[in-house]
Amino acid sequence: MRKPCVLVFAGLDPSGGAGIQADIQAIGASGAHPLPIITALTVQDNQRVHAVHPVESAILREQVRALIERDTRIDAVKIGIVGSAANAEVIAEAIVRLRALTVNMPVVLDPVLASGHGDLLTRGDAVLALAPLRRLATLITPNLPEARALCGAGDVDAQAHLLLQEVPHVLIKGGHGDGDVIVNRWFCVDAQRRWQWPRLAGEFHGSGCTLASAIAARLAQRPDMGAAIDGAQTYTQRSLALAFAIADGQSIPDRVEELR
Repeated sequence: MRKPCVLVFAGLDPSGGAGIQADIQAIGASGAHPLPIITALTVQDNQRVHAVHPVESAILREQVRALIERDTRIDAVKIGIVGSAANAEVIAEAIVRLRALTVNMPVVLDPVLASGHGDLLTRGDAVLALAPLRRLATLITPNLPEARALCGAGDVDAQAHLLLQEVPHVLIKGGHGDGDVIVNRWFCVDAQRRWQWPRLAGEFHGSGCTLASAIAARLAQRPDMGAAIDGAQTYTQRSLALAFAIADGQSIPDRVEELR
């Protein structure tokens, strides 16, 4: 029996809360198989990022080539931090090559520019580095600060309008907003939809990674964007509700509880 596969580009977080480990757990729990490629080694804990060391872009290229030359069927791609502009270019090349093999392969771009405390996660200009990937993404999933960084000032509708000029689907997450309710809004060319979720107490490490990877895993199995976003949010909210502590600071979402 063959399982749908998601190619994942993300950084390594030694706290195990965000980055590639979060992606692996969320994709596996969502019914697909992760193919992880590490873009950067980070020095971080569950609260702050202290340093980021991008992996050489040539290594990323070799890893993708090894998978493709083995005829590994890749059903979706999820992108987190890219580490450097050179890595972003390699990822863009990989997507073009993969889409020549699988037309309309979905690509979920989580435009992680900084940690929740503002620590930078990409060497150089992170917004500029993401430019080639924005043109190739099927869905982009910025939170409110990321949407402002990508689009400048303006309300969510104006930001979505700008992003839709490059990306067919936009999910702007409201977790960094105020109030007891989080509003996530999905935009596409001819429709939009919103979800409301109760704000859970505390702070969480890796919630954005969890959501984007859960969406990618669902798109790898069934090309229905609305259903993928809906189901991934339910899964992520449950993971946050079951979050646990490894130290003071942000809690770690329990992405595999339902599998036990």
